[in-house]
Amino acid sequence: MSATLTIIPAKLGSTRLPEKNIRLLGNRPLLGWSVRAALESGVCGDVVVSTESGRVKEVAEQEGALVPFFRPEHLARDPYGVADVCLFMLEEFERRGKTYDKLIILLPTAPFRSGEDIVEANRIFDANRGKFLMSVNESEHLPYSMLKIDENHPETVIPCFPEYVGAKRHEVPKAYRPNGAIHILDVPAFVESRTYFGTPLLHYIMPSERCVDIDSIEDFEYAQYLIEKGKFDE
Repeated sequence: MSATLTIIPAKLGSTRLPEKNIRLLGNRPLLGWSVRAALESGVCGDVVVSTESGRVKEVAEQEGALVPFFRPEHLARDPYGVADVCLFMLEEFERRGKTYDKLIILLPTAPFRSGEDIVEANRIFDANRGKFLMSVNESEHLPYSMLKIDENHPETVIPCFPEYVGAKRHEVPKAYRPNGAIHILDVPAFVESRTYFGTPLLHYIMPSERCVDIDSIEDFEYAQYLIEKGKFDE
């Protein structure tokens, strides 16, 4: 039987929105939304918050997650990212005698992903004997009309996708953006590649209304507005 580890990476600091991971969104700390979805899904195994902060640890444990150890301080600063944090967590667990076959990553900045989303993403991963899966949603703004600076004539711009110049929306492929809500990884494949953008990369398409990504105070206020309007239960 495979063992699953779910990591919710939640450092205290944030460049654009300080302490956002423990800021109250509705009546629940931001990271608590992800903890709740993980626990409700029933497929997340050990639900662990990775942090360098005692304050975050206290909040995470109150929400029902485990915080068995702290990450090193340097992993809470640039240039280190989520992949580095998760690799450290796996290595530290292994050092302590615990190994996992599957890793689920839930970013706390995507509070409206549901337990059902996690269950369906996990079903797709298992049904396809997956190595890498990420949640995506359809992009409202298609990339095909974008322009770039012409390196040979920097005073001008040229199409990024010249083959689609003048094409109507229904004539171009749909485009999807990774939304950070769910990553599911085969642990050996992740450890070997050291990225969650490995191949083949499976996808789980989420409805755009559940794909709010909180990076700024404006994002946070928008999420709060959706809760106040009854779009999401607290």
